[in-house]
Amino acid sequence: MPVASQLFRGWPRTKILASSLLPCQHQSHLRPVPHQAPSIHPSLSWRPHPPSRGYRVTPHLHSYTLTPPQVNSILKANEYSFKVPEFDGKNVSSVMGFDSNQLPANAPIEDRRSAATCLQTRGMLMAVFDGHAGCACAQALSERLFYYIAVSLLPHETLCELDAAVEAGRALSPILQWHKHPNDYFSREAQSLYFNSLRTYWQELIDLSSPGEIPDTAEALLNAFKRLDNDLSLEAQVGDPNAFLHYWVLRVAFSGATACVAHIDGSDLFIANTGDGRAVLGVQEEDGSFTAHTLSNDHNAQNDDEVARIRGEHPPSEKKTVIRQDRLLGLLMPFRAFGDVKFKWSIELQKGVLESGPDQLHENEHTKFIPPNYHTPPYLTAEPEITHHRLRPQDRFLVIGSDGLWETLHRQEVVRVVGEYLTGVHQRQPLTVGGYKVTLGQMQGLLEERKARTSSAFEDQNAATHLMRHAVGNNEFGTVDHERLSKMLSLPEELARMYRDDITIIVAQFNPHVIGAQRQEKQS
Repeated sequence: MPVASQLFRGWPRTKILASSLLPCQHQSHLRPVPHQAPSIHPSLSWRPHPPSRGYRVTPHLHSYTLTPPQVNSILKANEYSFKVPEFDGKNVSSVMGFDSNQLPANAPIEDRRSAATCLQTRGMLMAVFDGHAGCACAQALSERLFYYIAVSLLPHETLCELDAAVEAGRALSPILQWHKHPNDYFSREAQSLYFNSLRTYWQELIDLSSPGEIPDTAEALLNAFKRLDNDLSLEAQVGDPNAFLHYWVLRVAFSGATACVAHIDGSDLFIANTGDGRAVLGVQEEDGSFTAHTLSNDHNAQNDDEVARIRGEHPPSEKKTVIRQDRLLGLLMPFRAFGDVKFKWSIELQKGVLESGPDQLHENEHTKFIPPNYHTPPYLTAEPEITHHRLRPQDRFLVIGSDGLWETLHRQEVVRVVGEYLTGVHQRQPLTVGGYKVTLGQMQGLLEERKARTSSAFEDQNAATHLMRHAVGNNEFGTVDHERLSKMLSLPEELARMYRDDITIIVAQFNPHVIGAQRQEKQS
């Protein structure tokens, strides 16, 4: 068995044929329009769906009424749950398990998700990746980033043993146990390429580390993010003798993706975020209610520190052009991302790589398009912002979501919905109608609807699915409206993207008893 297969044998073997990668290559909607920024993705150019939180459903939409079983079938198609196994009848992990789900708006979906247990170090990794200009970069991140993080966390001695085993052709122990939905695929064709780049990285880590040195988690996350993005760029510049791989590495580099990663080890929670994904902690207060504690910052125009950082990295002459219409160079919504070499490489390098690239790339107008006012690259970085949080018993769960979730629900509403679902305790707040004039009959209907919603809350067996139902189906009164939910889920592909984004959610549930015991051990 090749060493790459041994190290990566935790990878699933479902949907790994070349055909599984080909849908990412269909990008007819990337064609630029003269004198107008190209409509690529919500992160690039004009965002067609309403920027406000919540959806507008107009009466002229060509949609069909779905039955509740049909709605459930759509919502549950990509749901996945994992429960951490017990040892000797006890749960010794601070993570009890997690639920995840995805709902596409793009065809194919450009979001990706990953979750894995570190086998040669401690802890779990969970992440949401939001792609733009195609799904290629997000797909590559979902396969590779955890390996870069895992080897960054290995001590010097283990790295040496790993490299010696590869050199001698001995069997290797896998370093990750993946937790994946059957539809989440890995690409066998690129496995050797990915392994060679990973091995080069761990060999450099061996040279830079010393025996007995314990890697710092925050530094490991930072290095893994930056190194993988550098490898994506280098692989595209070097190319590959295999025509399919050559085209694939270029598609990965010229598309882009944000990443929001959680590493949970005991009571230590680290969030590494690049872009506009978000991680929010659900904290249970003494009265049983839940409050939201945000653990990441959005890297976009609404973040004043990010705006100042980008303007400070370029000459004063570019102050008015580096950020236009709340987008990087007037095009890109997230201010940090993997890939997106069009915002990182020099114009000369872009032209040189494209000229020597395969013909399929020349047919893609997006790759040939040079951003306006492109004078002092790089304009974009994949460097993550890292947050450390020491978990407490009242920290009950973590929600990681792509921006498709946070555009539709406020973080406090997200935490309330998940908290009530997990505990079964519903906080009866006064019913508000947001300034609308309603009759007593309408108010009675709303109260009955809320009562029915409470009684049916446990129809969903997955917290992420339950949250997604609210994200897509909430009406202006904060209740799930089946008619609205049906309309949003039955929109044709060409219209769905105009009203919502891809939504990807991971909900990790914590064990307060284990966390409390671990905190006491550290304090003693």
